[in-house]
Amino acid sequence: MRPRLEYLALAMVGALTLQGCSLAPNYAPPAVPMPAHFKEDAGPWRPAKPADQLQRQWWAVFQDAQLDRLQHRLLDANPDLKAALAHYDASVAYASQLHAGLFPQVNASVAPLRQRQSDRRPLRGNAQPSVYNSDTAGFSLNFDPDLWGKIRNQVAAGDAQAQASADDLAVARLSLQKQLATLYVQARGLDAQSRILQASLNDYTQALQLTRDRYEGKIASVLDLTRAQSQLAEARAQLDDVKAQSNLSEHAIAELVGVLPSDFVLVHDAEPLKQPDIPQALPGSLLQQRPDVAAAERRVFAANANIGVAKAAWYPDFSLTGLLGGQTQGSGNLLAAANRYWALGPLVNLPIFDGGRRSAGERQAQAEFEEAAAQYHSQVLKAVREVEDNLGQLRDLEQESQDQQAAVQAAQSAERMATSSYEAGAVNYLDVVTAQTNALQAQRRLQEVDTSRLQASVGLAVALGGGWTSGH
Repeated sequence: MRPRLEYLALAMVGALTLQGCSLAPNYAPPAVPMPAHFKEDAGPWRPAKPADQLQRQWWAVFQDAQLDRLQHRLLDANPDLKAALAHYDASVAYASQLHAGLFPQVNASVAPLRQRQSDRRPLRGNAQPSVYNSDTAGFSLNFDPDLWGKIRNQVAAGDAQAQASADDLAVARLSLQKQLATLYVQARGLDAQSRILQASLNDYTQALQLTRDRYEGKIASVLDLTRAQSQLAEARAQLDDVKAQSNLSEHAIAELVGVLPSDFVLVHDAEPLKQPDIPQALPGSLLQQRPDVAAAERRVFAANANIGVAKAAWYPDFSLTGLLGGQTQGSGNLLAAANRYWALGPLVNLPIFDGGRRSAGERQAQAEFEEAAAQYHSQVLKAVREVEDNLGQLRDLEQESQDQQAAVQAAQSAERMATSSYEAGAVNYLDVVTAQTNALQAQRRLQEVDTSRLQASVGLAVALGGGWTSGH
């Protein structure tokens, strides 16, 4: 008996010595070519690393209290965000299950039985009763020393997947915040459009009254009167359309913050939103902040660890099992020496032939790694492109805003001149209608450009992973 125990002890020491072994390839994030700076900006940036802390309240750059309140309501009540959080919790729980494989598994069992054996049971003795009691209680132990790193690589892959799930949660949060901010900017822009149209309605109403007075005084023609009426009706129709769009935006915001549209009212503020100041050189931590890029990198790591799991399947699977307990025929002390039973020893499972299953599993793991690496590359390219898009939009829209402001001033000046000339009888009413229509279109277009600039600022903040300032 003693030599066998010595062999067992030696086997356990050898198993513990091999525990540091891992068959997973040495990991490094896939190399992705990076530009020295953004095409639309001169700011340099660094290669990808795991996700840095996000700017939690990136929308604060717009300095709007109502937007801030809505964003907090979204975080508290949005059902899609709650679903993403539950998915993250499930991923963390699964990773914890994998961690349990690193430790011995101990179980206890109790089985008090009353049973009958067959009269024709093979090898049954004549003195054995047909009905008897069998009481059993004991402990079992099973421990896998993980010689080839299979369990450790499973744990590493599970942890990486949980980290990726955390980044997915951040992606969902950031996406919903972007939707809310974009809708809010759109709603505020539609409010401004309504005010522009309402002011034009007031002007058109006065112009119609002037034309009616001139018509009754035999100064203006019926054509001038119908043109004034048509212009007023068209402006009212445009205002109705803007109000309808505004209602849709308000309903969408209500859904995002988890409120029924009938219970939600957006406060209208005449003060325009401020265009945020964007630094000339953007921070170099783009890929550190973007959670979708970080999630893609963690999935590459997990796929690399799974290659180690697949390779470990080629090697013998060694585990240590043990049993300790007692058994009686319904009477007596289970713990008495005569009633005890125990067993201790290694279990080795050596793969010999499986029809190519392990080979296919290793090829699958390698292919999944290459897929994850390609997706990571794609995500990096997407991140850079989205930043470039929004930088270019902001630059072009700023110039367009300046040009459109000049167009508004010129159109308003032409409108005043046409109205004065019509009152003096120097031009017909068609010139007034044309000038007023041009002035209204120029003002509305300027407002649309300003709204697009604000939305591009939202897009840039999200493309950078949550603003252009460091998180806290």
